[in-house]
Amino acid sequence: MGAGSSIAQNGSIGGWDAGVFIGRDVMIAPNVVIVAFDHGIASLDIPMVQQANVEAAVHIEDDVWIGANVTIGKGVRVGKGSIIGANSYVNRDIPPYSIVGGVPAKVIKSRIGDE
Repeated sequence: MGAGSSIAQNGSIGGWDAGVFIGRDVMIAPNVVIVAFDHGIASLDIPMVQQANVEAAVHIEDDVWIGANVTIGKGVRVGKGSIIGANSYVNRDIPPYSIVGGVPAKVIKSRIGDE
C-alpha cells in the first residue's frame, strides 16, 4: 500500500498468492471488498468447494477514490485518478481518470478535461 493511502472501517482485502497492489494517495471508503481470487467452477463433476481457486492480481494505481460498499474482483486494474461510485461491482479494468459506477461498473465519464 502506497504512501498517503487509507482504508476506512470494515474493509476486506484478500490477495492470496496473486496479491492486491495499492498505489499512492488512494482513498478506500467503508465496507469495500477487494479480492484477487474466485472459486473454481470449471468442473460439473467436482463440488465447487473442492475446486482450486482461480487467482489474478488486482492493481489499484495512484490517486484513486473508491466509494463505500464497492467490490473489486480478481484481475482488475483500476487506472490512475479514477473514481468508483458507491455500491459498484468492478469486474473489468478501468481506464485512467474515469468515473465509473453500477453493477457491473461502467464508465460514466472521463475526468480528463473536467475543470
